[in-house]
Formats: sequence, structure tokens, C-alpha cells
Amino acid sequence: MKKNLRIVSAAAAALLAVAPVAAAGVVAPASTVSAADSTATTTANASKAVTTVDLGGNNSATVAQNSDVNLATNFTAIAYVAGQNGAQGTSGVVSGSVSATYNGQTYTGNLTTDVNKNTKVYNATTKKEVAVNSADFVAGQYYAVIPNVSFNFGPANANKKVTIALKGGVLTPADKSVKAGESVTITLDQNGVANFAEVQTPNFKAVNPFSNATVAWYNNNAVATSANVTVNAGSNNLVNVNQIVAALNNYKPFELSRGDNGNVTSTSLTSPITAEEVTNQLKKQNITVDGAGYFTAPTSLSLSFTATANNSNASAALLVTVSIPNGKVTTVPSQSKTIKHNAYYYKEDGTTRANNDKAKRYESVTVAMSTKKIGNKDFYEVIKDGKATGMYINADNIDGTKRTLKHNAYVYATSKKRANKVVLKKGEEVTTYGGTYTFKNGKQYYKIGNDTKKTYVKASNF
Repeated sequence: MKKNLRIVSAAAAALLAVAPVAAAGVVAPASTVSAADSTATTTANASKAVTTVDLGGNNSATVAQNSDVNLATNFTAIAYVAGQNGAQGTSGVVSGSVSATYNGQTYTGNLTTDVNKNTKVYNATTKKEVAVNSADFVAGQYYAVIPNVSFNFGPANANKKVTIALKGGVLTPADKSVKAGESVTITLDQNGVANFAEVQTPNFKAVNPFSNATVAWYNNNAVATSANVTVNAGSNNLVNVNQIVAALNNYKPFELSRGDNGNVTSTSLTSPITAEEVTNQLKKQNITVDGAGYFTAPTSLSLSFTATANNSNASAALLVTVSIPNGKVTTVPSQSKTIKHNAYYYKEDGTTRANNDKAKRYESVTVAMSTKKIGNKDFYEVIKDGKATGMYINADNIDGTKRTLKHNAYVYATSKKRANKVVLKKGEEVTTYGGTYTFKNGKQYYKIGNDTKKTYVKASNF
């Protein structure tokens, strides 16, 4: 086992030796920036480097006066790896990115070591600065302080007042009259740039790449991978997110590590089951939660909570089903229908495809009980798990269209072979499904018959 570990360590050393050691500065020139792909650049300002995250520049969407801009950082880190059998240890690694979201658009800039050498990393517990390339950079929680950061929103947003927030971080504006905080309101300069003396990131985790830790959820003393709980709604089918948190009170995550002597130690982890997390998951399911945490509850909910180890990337999810017997019934009445002709899924306008998938002929699909008129066509809305999906199928591909024959017509299986000896008479009403098919002879045919048999009639007979 130790031999294998030494081999892994050597490989890690080779990898980490070429990686950056701390987070800061920037990767690409501003000329490469577009509205969808922003980068960060660094410029000389007297004797100090300025890290500029370009949020779209001239191509960015216009920021409204007094708009809210939400920043987020994404940092990854590998702790110092001690050498074995006299071998030299390897430096730690920190890299990350910062992004800003406004007007529904997110712009991201990568932060690397090579440009701004002034970024400092601190232990989140002791608040002391730690050298990433030292043995002090052990697995655990850290934060970075990046000096002289600017966010460029482009000249179109010059002199606008914006509120910029970095949840869990600290923003210190270059304008000393504005107090530092998690959220600050500042005025962009004449170039549409927000300037900060420094940005303190939210905490991030440095992991031990060789940790043998695992994570498990426990319900009292039993391992749990899922949970089924029941809560009751109050008047008007209202439930509070704290009721769900309380119902899951017995479910706790632990980090499990095996020592050299085979003994397993367990460490209690901070539970991700919080009112805020429940609220976020409900909102993603289009369930509105008010300021006090109340929402109109359906009869059941599905949630998932993931706990992560303190010193590694080990994690475990707890899948939760919440039953609410007196919740609001939200199941849409539906029926199963058979597709008679390959059909695309459309959005509510009936003309824009919802995706690239098709409903293939003869397969079953669950749809609403009645059709909806969109333009001059009838559509069925697709229902999934009792809920409307907002995707529609042209009803002609399911129910067909009745057409009257103008000529006597044979029924064909192929362009050369008749399906049977039946002759359909002029004036007879026949149901056709979907659009026409073009056979090898270049002629067009309609599918007829409420079955899977190959039965077609020439379109020219209608």
C-alpha cells in the first residue's frame, strides 16, 4: 500500500509543480472579451498592479440605474502535500474565478497567480496569513484577499449607481467614503468601471488529495441514503420551510476516516439542511416562497441535500421525499395517446421547437385531456409526473385529420406494393395522420389506419 502511495505522490508532485500557487490576477488581453466570454486583465497603475475583470465591456448589456449586481467566486485548492521517505513536499495550489450576474446574464473572469503577486491567503479559523507553498497550507478552510480589483461594465454604464454584493465576502471600495461590506452601493466611473481597494473572497476549501475519508448520512444510528418525512399544511395549504428542516432534524452527516491501525473516526459535519437551502430548491421548482418562509404546498415534494467532507471532496447526498397529505392537489388530469406520425415538441407558440427530440410514431405519450388551439392548429400539451411541461405536440400527429377522397384509391405498403385488396371509394371520408411521406417513386402519401400496419394512400387522391 505504501509503495502505491509513493507512486501517486510522485505523480502529484509532477502535476502540482507546474500549477499556480495562489489566486489573483489575470489570463487574457481585453481584446478577447465578448459579451458571452469575459476575461480579466491587469494594468500598471503607478507601482501597483490592478486586477480588472471585464464584464462584457462595450458589448455588455446596459445596467439599469440602481441595479443590483451579484458577484460570486469559485475557488479550488489542494493542500500542501508532505514528501515521503525524504522526498521534498509539493506546494499547495489555489485557483479560481469571479463572476458577476446582472440583467439575467453572467460574466466570468478567471483569476490566476501569474499576474498579481499581491494576493494573500488566510486561514479561516485563525485569520492568519498562510503561504500556499508551505507546510502550513494544510487541508481546511481559507479565504483570499485580492487587492486593487476593478469590474468593467463598459462605457455604456458610465456614472451609474449600482449595488454590488458578494455573499460571504467583503468588498472594500476604492472610494473610502463608502463602507466596506458584503454589499456596497457605489457609482461607476466615467468608463463604467467599479473600483475596489480589495476583495475578500468567501471561504473556500483546500483538500487533501490523498484523503481516504468518506461521507455518510445517519438517521440516529443507522446509515441513510434517503428520507421520507411528513409535514402538515396549515390554512390555505401553507407550509413553512422551517417545518421541513425540523422534520429532518434526526438526519446528520458525518465524515468517516480510517487510521493506520484500522480504527474509524467520525466527525460531525455542518448539515446542509437549512431553511435557505430548502427555499432555494423550492424556487428552482417554481414554488414561490414568501419573506417569512411560507409557500403553497403540493401534496409531495422531492429535495436533495449534499454534505461534503471538511478536508476532501468526498460527499454524500440525501434524497428526501416530503409528503404533505393536506397539500394542494396540483396533478394535471392526463391521458395516454399513441403517436401515429413522428412529431416534434413545440413551445407554447406552436412554432418554436422546444428541443431536438421527437416523439416517434407508435410510441405512447402522456398528454392533457383536451387540445389547445394555437394559431389555426390544435395541440396537446405534454404532461410529465402529473405536471404540465410547457411542451406541445400537434394533435394531427395523434388524432389525425379527416379528409374526403376525390378519387378511388388503393392502400399501399410501399411505393410498389399494395397493403391489401381494399379499394377506397370516391367521396369516402378517411383519417390521415400528420404530414405526407415522400416514397422512393417521388410521390407523396398519407399514413392512414389506427394501427402500426404500413397503410398509406396517395396524397393526390384527396
